Amino acid sequence: MVAIQHASPQAVNEEIAALLSRRGLCRPGETPPGEALAGGVSSDIWRVDLASGAVCVKRALPRLRVAQLWEAPVSRNRYEYEWLRIAGEVCPGAAPRVLFREEDAFAMEYLDPAVHPVWKNLLRQGRADPAFAAQVGRTLAAIHAATAGSDDIAGRFPTDEIFHAIRLEPYLVAASRAHRDLAERLDAIVKVTANTRACLVHGDVSPKNILCGPRGPVFLDAECAWYGDPAFDLAFCLNHLLLKCLWVPQARPSFLECFDALGQSYLAGARFPSVEARAAALLPALLLARVDGKSPVEYLTEPFQKDAVRRVARPLIASPVDKLEDVRRAWQESLT
Repeated sequence: MVAIQHASPQAVNEEIAALLSRRGLCRPGETPPGEALAGGVSSDIWRVDLASGAVCVKRALPRLRVAQLWEAPVSRNRYEYEWLRIAGEVCPGAAPRVLFREEDAFAMEYLDPAVHPVWKNLLRQGRADPAFAAQVGRTLAAIHAATAGSDDIAGRFPTDEIFHAIRLEPYLVAASRAHRDLAERLDAIVKVTANTRACLVHGDVSPKNILCGPRGPVFLDAECAWYGDPAFDLAFCLNHLLLKCLWVPQARPSFLECFDALGQSYLAGARFPSVEARAAALLPALLLARVDGKSPVEYLTEPFQKDAVRRVARPLIASPVDKLEDVRRAWQESLT
């Protein structure tokens, strides 16, 4: 479940109708109305209007909807369901309530975008609230801290291969192929990330996957769930706040305030050894990956925007820093 955006009302497809029928949520042969929700590249996502109310059904795709060939096992559906369930137990309201799961699909509560706007949409309008960013950092830290050192949870997420297939390879490994002179440094970052086992990681903490709920952030789209390095979640989200500075230049000061608020609140709540240094090393690598990897951000279309990212990211990869504020300072100085 990613950014909840309305499309045209229509009948749901037969497979989803059959799934709901098996679970007793609609009558056999009934095709309830609903709509396909736009914005997903890795899954089919539907809002379905049942007599008891709207639900959201998500089915994982074996091949993602991106320009380059990018395949991933549909078993990630199971781990997304589990991440949402665990996160909701740790921080009630931090994830949609899940209803049931089958092999390649699951259902969860539908959250009305009028009440739960997508954070990315607000940022696009220049509405960047550091207080909300701090809530994101605190909530993420709470989920990481509550699942740290748990052999039980680690055993439920044997997803190293999936995480490599849909995160490390299309982002960092792909960037290393595009920048051969930095391949050794990027490969080292991949190895450190892959070999760090600390807590339950979401893997796609992006503003498009965070709703601004009445009581705080609601995290969606945990297809990349993995028991691994918390620095990845922290760096992944901070990366988006930096990139938004090129998308909505007039809101740049507010985005940088959000960067500081999120990072500081996270580090205050999740005291993992060397997590800031690993995040500071990951951050420029992820910046580069979002212009030269398999999944470039869709809103940086001009050559000068991509060059601006490379101009900051490449030196920081070659000579890494260990503080997030140093990455932010280099970014700010380059843009001004």
